[in-house]
Amino acid sequence: MTWFDHALDWMGRHIAGKLTGPSPGYLPFTPSDFAILTRILCPGDVILIEGRDRVSSAIKYLTQSTWSHAALYVGPRFGNDHVLVEVNLGEGCVSAPLSKYARWHTRICRPIGLSPEECRTVADFMVGRIGVQYDLRNIWDMLRYLLPNPPVPVRWRRRMLAFGSGDPTRAICSSLIAEAFETVRHPILPDVEQVKARQGSEFARAEILHIRHHSLYAPRDFDLSPYFQIVKPQLAEGFDPHRLVWAEGASPDEGGL
Repeated sequence: MTWFDHALDWMGRHIAGKLTGPSPGYLPFTPSDFAILTRILCPGDVILIEGRDRVSSAIKYLTQSTWSHAALYVGPRFGNDHVLVEVNLGEGCVSAPLSKYARWHTRICRPIGLSPEECRTVADFMVGRIGVQYDLRNIWDMLRYLLPNPPVPVRWRRRMLAFGSGDPTRAICSSLIAEAFETVRHPILPDVEQVKARQGSEFARAEILHIRHHSLYAPRDFDLSPYFQIVKPQLAEGFDPHRLVWAEGASPDEGGL
């Protein structure tokens, strides 16, 4: 590596450090019950996270979404409490404990139609990528995130995630998880192309699903996908509103419990 490459690497890591710093004024939504969350997760589940750092603010703005980060639940296979695999800016692909997000606003997206073996294949793909680092020398890929609310039209914001060399983009977005689901041909948000198909002497309309390139996916796509079920921990094990105890003199719409 030349001195110029070293300089770019240092600058890239410096910018990454700034981007992963806490975002001022962040106020999280109510987190899920951690005990219930631990019990209901299955290998292959995608966990969406409302991030708290500076880059998260930019991603939420660019994607017009609450979610700025995604991790895959792979189960207890590391001999410790690490049950997640995720990709972090500056770190690359790493394992992490679920407790890391115990007090964060999260959402579970569960793939529909996959067998347990296919879910393990998805998890194995992610586990096999642990340790992969991403090149941070192309600082142009990260500079876009230094301005949390870039003044660009809504229709162009999403494209900013895929701009540049791609390495820092993969380090920030959920493209590696999308790539893992490609291994079992599970769609997320496929493009639908209308084509003509001849049946006898008549033409019929047919749909061909085109899997988008994994580098174009953002965390919110798992939330929007018709092929992933939203699992809410508070409801998964049964919820009875009649068992709530309201504070004396408080009406339900005042939020007293």
